Amino acid sequence: MKLKKIIIALMTALTFYGTMDVAATAEIAEAKTTKVYKSHLSKANQKAKNWIAYHESRGSYHAKNGRYIGRYQLSASYLHGNYSKSNQEKVADHYVSQRYGSWVNAKKHWKAYGWY
Repeated sequence: MKLKKIIIALMTALTFYGTMDVAATAEIAEAKTTKVYKSHLSKANQKAKNWIAYHESRGSYHAKNGRYIGRYQLSASYLHGNYSKSNQEKVADHYVSQRYGSWVNAKKHWKAYGWY
C-alpha cells in the first residue's frame, strides 16, 4: 500500500512538473512573438513628443479623460481597444505624422491652442 502511495505521489509530481514546463515554454514563445513598436524619430521630434506626453498625461499610459486615453490622450476610437504602450506609441506617431507632419509641428500647435 505504501508503494502505491509513493508511485501516485511521484506521478502527480511529474505531471505537475510537466505542466509547469509546458506553461513556461508557452510564455517564452509568446514573449518572443510579441512585437514592440520602435519609433525612429530625430532628437528634436523625440523631445517634442516627450513634451506633449508630459503636458497631456504627465507621461502616464494609464491616464483617462473622458474618451481620451493614455500617454498622448488619443481618442479611444483611434486605439481600437488596444491600450498597450506599443500601440499607443504607434498610433500617436501615425496620428501626428498625418495631421502635423512632425512632433515639432504638433508641439507648436499645442503651444498655440493648448491641444494637438
